[in-house]
Amino acid sequence: MRILHTSDWHIGRTFHGSPTMDALAEVLGALTARVRELAAEGTPVDVVVVAGDVFDSATPSGAAYTLLSEVLRGLHEAGTRVIVTSGNHDSAARLGFQAQLLRDGIDVLTDPLAIGTPVTVSDEHGPVHFFGIPYLEPSVVRQYWPAADGAVALRTQAQTMSHAMDLVRRGMSERAGRSVAIAHCFAAGVDATVGLEREVRQGGLDVVPLDVFDGPDYVALGHIHGRNRVSERVRYAGAPLHYSFGEQDKPRGAWLVELDAAGLASVEWLDLPVPRRLVTLTGTLDEILSAENVAAHADDWVCAVYTDALPQTEPMRRLRERYPFCAMVQHQPATGGERARLTYSDRLRTAVTDVERVEAFLEHVREGHGASEQERELIREIIDDRVRAEALV
Repeated sequence: MRILHTSDWHIGRTFHGSPTMDALAEVLGALTARVRELAAEGTPVDVVVVAGDVFDSATPSGAAYTLLSEVLRGLHEAGTRVIVTSGNHDSAARLGFQAQLLRDGIDVLTDPLAIGTPVTVSDEHGPVHFFGIPYLEPSVVRQYWPAADGAVALRTQAQTMSHAMDLVRRGMSERAGRSVAIAHCFAAGVDATVGLEREVRQGGLDVVPLDVFDGPDYVALGHIHGRNRVSERVRYAGAPLHYSFGEQDKPRGAWLVELDAAGLASVEWLDLPVPRRLVTLTGTLDEILSAENVAAHADDWVCAVYTDALPQTEPMRRLRERYPFCAMVQHQPATGGERARLTYSDRLRTAVTDVERVEAFLEHVREGHGASEQERELIREIIDDRVRAEALV
């Protein structure tokens, strides 16, 4: 059996204020086309798994529902089964309601009480049981699994996922055949550079130990936005689009998983197109605006990090004149050397005049860079005016 593992579509998300719907439609269209191509080559995809965060919001727009319906319909018409679970960005209730409107061959799994009951798909080697685990918020699902017989109350996601996987293993023990688990969480062993979701970076989710996922032949995870191999049989596919500049060098795609009669046989990465590249340009503002840089990156999403000693006038306006898709600008001045490492009190000790005291303050707030000659002249004029005004009082 051949399974395509994808996740974290985040339909409806914006990128620094710009909509991503068209770009996502292009990428998911390419994914659907790849499924058709594999079928034409005689190596069809039997099941497409979407491991949570289908939408970016619990209240998706009408256009987001339309895109989801079009993609699911396209995959179904390409001859593959589709199994979708909900993530922390989804409303399980709304996504679950959508399930009632879909045709046979498309399963949307959002009910925590159904975790131990799989969707079963058979091939020439027998059945494969797909256990869908929707995103589990401990405070919400605790009502379904209250502590009993000395069991620990479910207070963390690690505990909740452990209980959910116990239900999966119980379901596996009651059925012959191979098995796949689908979940949305932060697993131990994830590379922290692969593109962590916002809630993970902010400490909103705790880590699920890797041994919690023991049992199934393959575990398809969502929530991490970069491709990640936690173990041979536990993987993240990541998001189909780059949703932050921190992900700009990470590949976009999906895992093509093959199960044989004995279980996991192989896992292959399928690349997906990147509609608009992301690039970070670092240097002085003039260097970033150079003809060479503009020729190479005018059509890219740009994060400009300019290193001029002082803030420049209207940097975003100037950048967007050359880079229409400049999304971010940051001022990170180069170090000012030994003088920049002095404390404010150190600078004040050597200041004698009021002009020198103002310059000490400017050096302190400007990473060691003092007043320009024009600024110094202006400071002198202001202080002289103040002295003359005080003399007249």
